Amino acid sequence: MSEITTVAALLRQGDGKAEAIGAPERRTMTRGELTALVDRVGGALRGIGVGPKDAVAIVMPNGPEMAAAFLGVACWATAAPLNPAYREDEFDFYLEDLQAKALIIQAAADAPARAVAARRGIRIVELAPDMNGPAGAFTLSVPFADSGRANPAPDDVALVLHTSGTTSRPKIVPLSQRNLAASARHIAGTLALVPSDRCLVIMPLFHIHGLIGALLSSIYAGASVHCPPGFNALKFFAWLDEVKPTWYTAVPTMHQAVLGRAERNQDILARCKLRFIRSSSSSLPPQVMKELEATFHCPVIEAYGMTEATHQMASNPLPPKARKPGTVGIAAGPEVAIMDPAGKLLPRGSTGEIVIRGPNVTAGYANNPKANGEAFSNGWFRTGDQGVMDGDGYISITGRLKEIINRGGEKIAPREVDEVLMDHPAVAQVVTFGMPHAKLGEDVAAAVVLKEGQNVTEPELRDFVAGRLADFKVPRKILFMAEIPKGATGKLQRIGLAQKLGLG
Repeated sequence: MSEITTVAALLRQGDGKAEAIGAPERRTMTRGELTALVDRVGGALRGIGVGPKDAVAIVMPNGPEMAAAFLGVACWATAAPLNPAYREDEFDFYLEDLQAKALIIQAAADAPARAVAARRGIRIVELAPDMNGPAGAFTLSVPFADSGRANPAPDDVALVLHTSGTTSRPKIVPLSQRNLAASARHIAGTLALVPSDRCLVIMPLFHIHGLIGALLSSIYAGASVHCPPGFNALKFFAWLDEVKPTWYTAVPTMHQAVLGRAERNQDILARCKLRFIRSSSSSLPPQVMKELEATFHCPVIEAYGMTEATHQMASNPLPPKARKPGTVGIAAGPEVAIMDPAGKLLPRGSTGEIVIRGPNVTAGYANNPKANGEAFSNGWFRTGDQGVMDGDGYISITGRLKEIINRGGEKIAPREVDEVLMDHPAVAQVVTFGMPHAKLGEDVAAAVVLKEGQNVTEPELRDFVAGRLADFKVPRKILFMAEIPKGATGKLQRIGLAQKLGLG
């Protein structure tokens, strides 16, 4: 079979009668129905003058319609999914930065994006879910039309996302049709996805993890996705029982929330037949991995992804190959290496910056030659992550280079402190971060969530860490919290946390 290099070609392979998109309490949309819907979306876009190189912003709640809308736009134009929770000034920034030609928004939704688009003269296209049709079916406020075949070229941009902007102005990451097809192929291969697989999609579909890690990898494999309305730990087990998925993928904070409800749902767990669980987008504490495997009786596969790599870069393999808790596995798509600051590749066992190259890696940030000059070195993309590769090729991330705490010249990797604190029996969740210090520049702080019914004091926790780590790595400040502030996708964010918690 020739290499698939566009989203449209990816969608058109496989059995038209196979399940494609489902949702709780809805009939499942077949692959043939999805392809027909995507073609009608293409006709609608052509009818309002949108072409392959035009950006179409999508502001929709999670669910099957969002999945189908993304595929419809990505096959014909440049999809730009945005977080529906943004405020008006954020929508104003992103819609202007993207130079969006159209905005797809749920009919009657009172979202601030609508006012921004109207003010900027951006064409507003309303999407109305068709509740009489299968999951994902919808109509648009512009006429569907016969559109022929989607015709973007492999190197045309299929998806644009912004970096998080935690340390600087958000950068536009353009991902080509070829990037998306390659990444979907890599993930489907890593997970050995087959048409009978069914993914429960709880990751947001404005995020690369949900879009590629769950949705597009499944579509590539001829498998199906089932899309509830976002993540809800209280409803997760009911969805699990109804949908009967073979896998799900999530960030560590979601996995921890699921574990928090597991004891109350033992009857559903007894019926649950997951083939594996996947974790990505931030570090999975080995303790959580162990508890997940004991709870669900299936392997947990930790992967390593980022937007600029169209999600996946490395992954622990499925059994019978070795999974190494605390690592993000082996290269799983692109080439992965370790580089020193001067651009020289380092031997295995050396600590340095993780770099990647391959068909799923962005060609560069849009309109940002300075960022591209810093990000690329000798054909390799610098991830900004510090790590080490062992003799077997398994990669351990020691931290974001920008997150390393510099305590008077002594460098501390926050993840190392996290893992020690997570070993304390009273600790459910932790994030270690740098806080300003008048003389040292930075010192170590940690925010901790305790397990239900557990108690421990700050001195006790400090003593616990001091018994395992050098004194300069022991947090000088430990904050006990009911919940640690998270980013829009559920990730814990170290940068800026000291200011958020009043320690800045």
